[in-house]
Amino acid sequence: MKTNKTPKTGLAGLKAHFKTDITSGFLVFLLALPLSLGIAKASGFPASMGVLTAIIGGLFTLFFKVSELSIKGPAAGLITISAAAVTEFGGGNHGWQIVCALIVVMALLQIIMGFLKLGSLSDFFPHSAVHGMLAAIGIIIIAKQIPVLLGDDPTLYKGEGPIELLLDIPNFILHAHWHIAVIGVVGLIIMFVMPKLKINFLKKVPAPMIVLLVAVPLTILWHFKQTEPEYSLVIIGDFWGSLAINADFSEIATFPFWKYVIMFVFVSTLESLLTVKAIDSLDPYKRQSNYNGDLIGQGAGNVVSGLFGGLPMISEVVRSSANIGFGAKTKWSNFFHGIFLLLAMIFIIPLIELIPNAALAAMLIYAGYRLAAPKEFVHTYKIGKEQLAIFLTTIIVTLAEDLLLGIFAGILVKFIFHLINGVKFSNLFFARCEIKEEDGTSTLIVEDSAVFSNLISFKKKLSTISKENNVIIDFRKAVLIDHSFMAFIDNYQNEKRESGMSCEIVGLENHRKFSDHPLATHKLTK
Repeated sequence: MKTNKTPKTGLAGLKAHFKTDITSGFLVFLLALPLSLGIAKASGFPASMGVLTAIIGGLFTLFFKVSELSIKGPAAGLITISAAAVTEFGGGNHGWQIVCALIVVMALLQIIMGFLKLGSLSDFFPHSAVHGMLAAIGIIIIAKQIPVLLGDDPTLYKGEGPIELLLDIPNFILHAHWHIAVIGVVGLIIMFVMPKLKINFLKKVPAPMIVLLVAVPLTILWHFKQTEPEYSLVIIGDFWGSLAINADFSEIATFPFWKYVIMFVFVSTLESLLTVKAIDSLDPYKRQSNYNGDLIGQGAGNVVSGLFGGLPMISEVVRSSANIGFGAKTKWSNFFHGIFLLLAMIFIIPLIELIPNAALAAMLIYAGYRLAAPKEFVHTYKIGKEQLAIFLTTIIVTLAEDLLLGIFAGILVKFIFHLINGVKFSNLFFARCEIKEEDGTSTLIVEDSAVFSNLISFKKKLSTISKENNVIIDFRKAVLIDHSFMAFIDNYQNEKRESGMSCEIVGLENHRKFSDHPLATHKLTK
């Protein structure tokens, strides 16, 4: 149940929760510093630009109506697009600066979307296709980071796609620099083992920081700066001297420019909104974020980040969930994490340049594994074989082509599945239902189908019901209720329960479930 002691916000919240928020901000900083460096490096950006992005995400987005407990910064899920875009525009500083311009344009579109109240558009995309997209991103991250983990010369794998990289693993092992690879493998072991240890002291220290505490002394002991290739260590360079307007809009009239703008808008917006929803469900105070406000804040942060050379920022799920675990109360924890990152770039750049890239690769491989873990495949299969087909289609097309084609392929398979199972084409995008009111209870009678693509219409219908009413959802006339809709209804029931009201589901006794999973697709049999 929602607690009555919801934390104060603004300056009152800073004063009331200073201790918990600054503590959480510091612990998130320990997690964010190495991850921001690694994500930037893997994206084809200068490593320090990842930290700049997180600084802006912490200090600047505070002034907008962003989610209270989400942490804004660069995300592993955008590595694939960023790296491909930098390569598309020639690589190096030129490619990086063109992509910065892409980010600015994307950000302006996000702000417009927020003002048009399009934050709910994330509901349109089916869960299985979204999870397939994220799993494909995870596989791509792993494929790209394996040669980095092993200390291979970057010229050995330059220009290879994800499938080529996976097939080339034996060659990467053969050409490994084992001094570097040992650090990478040890880092990988730490990343996988640390979460399983039940030692209270270690639980307070993020695994990436443990990796650095092991890796940096080894680079000093083994004289990496003198004996290993330049690519083996993080290079910050003249960070403060590089702070300028770095966005280059010279390619804005070209097709590739707008292709990547669309990809950035789609993936960054969708992943960020999904993260905010997930963090809302973890919030011990059950606060509901303003998705449109968060989108505007994210867009504003991305304008600043892109102009100065940073990466696209989102509400990042690992750091945000850690923020809750560390006891954060308000968005001041995000602000403090930005402050600590800023102090790091003022005082400890020489120390940061002792971080081996193999250690960062270990962190990113673990991040990729979390996105594409075997349990994701098993979980999808348990929901239904048709969900697994959509999930796998999205992954395969993404690996073979790109993210946009992958997600569209998954959606197309989903549409075909619905049409085969009796959904009328006219009902794919528009809800057919009616609401009956009686004695403080609203009954939503669903007709034809309730699927991912008409979910937004149903949400609008449900929003017209008084929050003081109990709700009954009647599926007796529904031909098909898909997994995405069942997941939405499950979440809606929880929200009603937390507000002290009820939401009852009736009329499913004549439907066949596609699996034993409670949120499986249901099809009318009579």
